[in-house]
Amino acid sequence: MESATVRLKKGEGRSLKAGGLWIYDNEIDTISGDYTNGDIVSVEDFDGYILGQGFINTNSKLTVRIMSRKKGTTINESFLEMRVRNAWEYRKATVDTSSCRLIFGEADFLPGIVVDKFDDVLVVESLALGIDRLKPVILEKLKMVLNEDGIKIRGIYERSDAKVRLQEGMERLKGFIGPSFDTKVEITENGVKYLVDVQDGQKTGFFLDQKYNRLAIQRLCKDKRVLDCFTHTGSFALNAGIAGAREVLGVDASELGIAQARENAALNSLSDRVDFQCADVFELLPQLEKSGETYDVVILDPPAFTKSRNSVKNAVKGYREINLRGMKLVRDGGYLATCSCSHFMTPELFAKTIREAAANVHKRLRQVEYRTQAADHPILWAGDETSYYLKFYIFQVCDEK
Repeated sequence: MESATVRLKKGEGRSLKAGGLWIYDNEIDTISGDYTNGDIVSVEDFDGYILGQGFINTNSKLTVRIMSRKKGTTINESFLEMRVRNAWEYRKATVDTSSCRLIFGEADFLPGIVVDKFDDVLVVESLALGIDRLKPVILEKLKMVLNEDGIKIRGIYERSDAKVRLQEGMERLKGFIGPSFDTKVEITENGVKYLVDVQDGQKTGFFLDQKYNRLAIQRLCKDKRVLDCFTHTGSFALNAGIAGAREVLGVDASELGIAQARENAALNSLSDRVDFQCADVFELLPQLEKSGETYDVVILDPPAFTKSRNSVKNAVKGYREINLRGMKLVRDGGYLATCSCSHFMTPELFAKTIREAAANVHKRLRQVEYRTQAADHPILWAGDETSYYLKFYIFQVCDEK
């Protein structure tokens, strides 16, 4: 049981009371009782009303992350099994589970931990001290629950190498948990095969959150000429290719990404129709425009241009620039798929930026659809920590006549 109690200042804890899971250092009045950082503590309001239990770390401004709001809950193995089982049952009901995000931190009420499943391999990222201590039990329970459905996990790789761990007073970690295995894992998603590099790929190796957005562009691409910008390891380009595109060009500034994209094209027997180029998208788009190139479908899937509130203004310029350049390359009546994965680029700001870009180049946009992240990255309402970070639009681009 928790041995320490965190009491909030009067008027604080508004985010927590609205459904969030975080308590910051400036919201705390007193901490009574013995604890070490990473321990489970009880949280109460200024008047002693119990608000829940969570783990504490005074090294971090984000001091307490709530694990349960229910009075008298004990955070033990059976509690963690319940959380893991609920997360798996939810995935089985909502997504293709051959490769998916099994645990998405706060949205699965397990704050600070992410677990991705790539076929029969798990990749874990742990970002908070308290959950790091519980990580071995969570992974054991996850393997057990999957095994009940006949899914044998052959290996686990840890990608807890994000800088944010330093703010928690933790080292950055990367490596095998348990026996080693080949870290190039083949998966199939939407009928496309990929080799996922869980050791050296970005984040956990592959961006699963775009799964159904990639599928959404397939129906637009048959017999079409397609440009995929910021292609990374070729995912949107390959979805266009598998859907029967006549010609696809994928562009990315990363030589490693392009090498992996070419490998993935060969894996799908698409090398004859899907080509890749290592280039800076911001430099290449004006060159393509100058040489008179046009495309039936242009896809823009940039990395997050902003990771803080302070750099939003510059990010807006970046998004506006690539969107207006992209629109100019779409033939009249063609399609633009465009997205932002930045938490600080709100849906409203992203929509405004696209609208401005269209006005600048005298294009009319007809919205085909608006999408967010796949359901295995659930959005917990009232929890700011799991908001609509991924915004994805498909537009028909029409010339003003």
